[in-house]
Amino acid sequence: MDLRLGPHQVRNAVFARAPRRRGGVDADEVRTFLDRVADEMARLYGEVASARGETERIKAALYAWQSAHAATCTRATARV
Repeated sequence: MDLRLGPHQVRNAVFARAPRRRGGVDADEVRTFLDRVADEMARLYGEVASARGETERIKAALYAWQSAHAATCTRATARV
C-alpha cells in the first residue's frame, strides 16, 4: 500500500465545514495554501525524477569506464 501524498491529493482535498458557533478558517485561504503545497510537491517530484535519471546516467558511465579499465588492466597484466 502506497501512503505517499501526491500533489493531486492535496489539490483535491475536501474539508468538512466547521460549525458556525466555533468559527473556522477561510476556505479561500486554505485552497490557496493547498495549491502552493501541491505546486511545491510537484516541483520536488520533478527534481527527484531528474536526480534519479542523473544517477542512472552516472552509473552507466561508471560501469562503462570500469569495463574499459578492466580490459586495459587485463591486457597490461598479460604482457608482463
